[in-house]
Amino acid sequence: MMLRTALSLLGRGDRQADRVVPPSGHTAWLTSFTAGAMTFLAVFALALSLASGRLADRWSEALARTATVRISAPPDQMEMQTRVVLDILLSTPGIASARALTDDEQKKLLEPWFGPDLPLEALPMPRLIELTEAPEGYDGEGLRKRLAGEAPGAVLDDHTRWRRPLASAAARLRLLGIVSIALIGGTMAAMITLAANAALAANSQVIEVLRLVGAHDGYIARAFVRRFTLRAFTGALAGAAAGTLGVALLPSTDAAGGFLTGLGFTGWWWFLPLALPLIAAIVAFVATRHAALTKLRELM
Repeated sequence: MMLRTALSLLGRGDRQADRVVPPSGHTAWLTSFTAGAMTFLAVFALALSLASGRLADRWSEALARTATVRISAPPDQMEMQTRVVLDILLSTPGIASARALTDDEQKKLLEPWFGPDLPLEALPMPRLIELTEAPEGYDGEGLRKRLAGEAPGAVLDDHTRWRRPLASAAARLRLLGIVSIALIGGTMAAMITLAANAALAANSQVIEVLRLVGAHDGYIARAFVRRFTLRAFTGALAGAAAGTLGVALLPSTDAAGGFLTGLGFTGWWWFLPLALPLIAAIVAFVATRHAALTKLRELM
């Protein structure tokens, strides 16, 4: 109902009533600039929230079907222990595949922490075996007991301690995005309210004349609401366009080295910023209407 009223107000004007509100000045640029800047920030908050949530979900999903067996054994027993563990894994129901990581692969895993010049051959590194879970799943507790009996140096890690924090992070990042957008909307409403109050105070004499000739407060308030709603909508439209363009121009995954993986919108989510100007118009409508009616009561 409020959205329909705001859209109707945007489309239906009154030239006589519009003269009450100054067409330019500090209230005009303040309203448009505030709406544009807040919408610009909202686009980035929305993109970061969605991208971070997708990244956490993708990591959690990637870990959901994989597990790792770590083998710690003397160098002369490492190969034998590896073969024993591989035989156990390949004969376990619910495990689709298993393979031992090469030295180069293990070196790449440690490279982000120790650098590319890590002397892996000089360190007592455990052997890692990666296994992929079949759709029906496997008995993790039974596999741990079997490894403990046949390969005492092997330890199964099913990544549970990684998946739970990632799922929690995804939910918190989405909540952070919602809170950020709510704070941005509240800031915009406060600034528009201040601008509307300034315009009403500056035109107090005109308002008194209008009242003397029989104009109702609702008629006067509609003039302010329409003008400020239009200003907020046009400013927010420019801010949404600039924000969406900025997100589109962010470096790709390869250029960013994986740090900004997936940052931005995907698919139909690119149309989501188009809703922000409408939300900004509704916020301006509510804030200006409340400010106008309150100020008009004070001027009585």
